[in-house]
Amino acid sequence: MGIKRSTLYYKPKKNINKQQKDIRIRKKIEDISREHPYYGYRRITASLRRDKLVVLGIQGRIKRKYVTTTNSKHHNKIYSNLIKDKELTGINQVWCADITYIRILNGFVYLAAILDIYSRKIVGYAIGKTLSPELTIAALNMAIATRNTDNLIHHSDRGIQYTCKEYIKILKDNGIRISMSGKGNPYDNAFAESLFKTIKQEEVYLWQYETFFDVIERIPYFIEDVYNKKRLHSSLGYRPPEEYERLLAKKSSRECMVC
Repeated sequence: MGIKRSTLYYKPKKNINKQQKDIRIRKKIEDISREHPYYGYRRITASLRRDKLVVLGIQGRIKRKYVTTTNSKHHNKIYSNLIKDKELTGINQVWCADITYIRILNGFVYLAAILDIYSRKIVGYAIGKTLSPELTIAALNMAIATRNTDNLIHHSDRGIQYTCKEYIKILKDNGIRISMSGKGNPYDNAFAESLFKTIKQEEVYLWQYETFFDVIERIPYFIEDVYNKKRLHSSLGYRPPEEYERLLAKKSSRECMVC
């Protein structure tokens, strides 16, 4: 055929630089997977791109189901849903609040959290041994102390912790409008449900807390140092909440300078 035998058996040498890059990528994937074990391939891909690395491909862990409970059997006033089909343009326009439980050896610990829907940042939280109104009030006070509440809507389910007079008074005293999900419709508060699923899959299920002190040691770390500062959100262009809020602040500052 006129083709040299050496041509048929020739195999090009492997690119050493490519091998080294692949090793770096694999190591980075391992690092990401250790820190965020429940990241799927999309978030791992985004993390690699943030570090200017090409993606090899990886599968995330299988997700577990979780359970939430709400006590809506009370005679407190129920407020209308103000956020349905509402279009948001910035932070501190809508906060959503909810409670979940964390299983320990001798029972449960409860976590109340408040999320800024626009930036996905957890702006307030509290941990307690009971589902008392004091738990949700502590989370609310934390959020109010650090955020602007002008023209803010607070959204929650119809649970007694969010409809009690003490909680409602704090909202009204700070000029915060009150919104609640429809009866028996958890999807009205889907952002909070998604938040707790993330906390449980990426933190709680991995550590298998045994005591109340395990919870109060780990959860604040996860919320403040991991979720708010490091966890990538597809809705934010695969950025962490605090980074996204900084970008918004810079953009707003530039627009003010132009004006």
